[in-house]
Amino acid sequence: MTDTRVESDSMGDMQVPVQALYGAQTQRAVLNFPISGRHMPAAFIRALAQLKAACARANAALGELDAQVAQAVAEAADSVAAGAHAEQFPVDVFQTGSGTSSNMNMNEVLAHLASEQLQQAVHPNDQVNRGQSSNDVIPAGLQIALALEVRNRVLPALAYLSQVVESRAEELKQVIKTGRTHLMDAMPISLGDELDNWHRQLLDNRNRLEDALPRLLELPLGGTAVGTGINAHPQMADMACDQLHKATGLRFRPCKQPGSRIAAQDVSVEVSGHLRTLAVSLMKIANDLRWMNSGPLAGLAEIELEALQPGSSIMPGKVNPVIPEAVAMVCAEVMGRDVSVGIAGQSGNFQLNVMLPLLADALLSNTEILANAMKLLADRAVASFRVNQNKLDDALARNPILVTALNALIGYDKAAAIAKQAYKEGRPIAELVREQTDLDEAQIAQLLDPAKLARP
Repeated sequence: MTDTRVESDSMGDMQVPVQALYGAQTQRAVLNFPISGRHMPAAFIRALAQLKAACARANAALGELDAQVAQAVAEAADSVAAGAHAEQFPVDVFQTGSGTSSNMNMNEVLAHLASEQLQQAVHPNDQVNRGQSSNDVIPAGLQIALALEVRNRVLPALAYLSQVVESRAEELKQVIKTGRTHLMDAMPISLGDELDNWHRQLLDNRNRLEDALPRLLELPLGGTAVGTGINAHPQMADMACDQLHKATGLRFRPCKQPGSRIAAQDVSVEVSGHLRTLAVSLMKIANDLRWMNSGPLAGLAEIELEALQPGSSIMPGKVNPVIPEAVAMVCAEVMGRDVSVGIAGQSGNFQLNVMLPLLADALLSNTEILANAMKLLADRAVASFRVNQNKLDDALARNPILVTALNALIGYDKAAAIAKQAYKEGRPIAELVREQTDLDEAQIAQLLDPAKLARP
């Protein structure tokens, strides 16, 4: 049986595990929400701790909080932000919609640590939560965490994948292959150009995320309960944002209308949409790789992905495109969570959104798995695949669609008839053009040159 101690809050006494740094309100939440076993993301806990440290230092500078108490609270928060005491945040993701349980969990842990340091009682509400409400702190913490994750994880991983794709695109500029539309043979394209298309998608995704960052930096801090700033010093939010800038390097600032970021979560929904778009792009790239790798005998077999593990428990020698498959599953997960984010974002009735913990969990989970997936896709698929040149050349030589280049000379109908005959008889298109037109050998070779057709 777990040893306990008695802690009290405004509702009375609670038995709390003796080793816990938190108090009664956290314990109530642990008992009230035994739902998923999932705790709030580490990135959110880190951001919330950074925010508490910033507020403590701002309140001390403004004379709102005793300097020694503020220093002890800030130092405790700094330690949590650095990863200490991670096991002291047990509240389930599916909790009160404002995230009050997580805010009080943090307040109680910091109060306990500060009390131990000072050898005097530090109050979680009156001192740690000074000038704050769960209603402004939790959405502010979400925005801080999301901004840091986008800057520190997603954008670097996206830049790395973009660089790897761009490098391979340049390397493969002279490799010509059969293009495909509707999964059917089409005009030739450079494999390098095909990868350049991926590169452009990735650059667009980077631009979208960078464009959203300034809106993430506008925090509802200082709005407290309903956006009016009750019980907060008018300068606290500005000074806390200065402290956050020192801690993170990002120029956070108070939103001019903090109530708008308390009542609604449109900026979170926007960023989720950009992450979903990134997932859509990555799934297209992953599926292109899977198709090009398919075979090796009965598929396209244009490329050979790095062999990473046996592909079957029953079929010896089978090797599967495991990295693109894993990336595709990540993308599906991101898209699904984006639906949850949309539903959560519209759940802001009057002055408060009441699905903030769900938003934090979904968004920060998405940033983590997308960043990890992009690095894997870059290193274990894009950078390492080998081109099957013989397969590409053979398909090009037998591609009747090359006759498209002759439309202006022999007309669409004549070209279509030649293409159909080439398909039916399995003959090279150049052979039939030679038989059925007045074009000489040199003209035919020039007009049907796949390399020239790939760059008309």
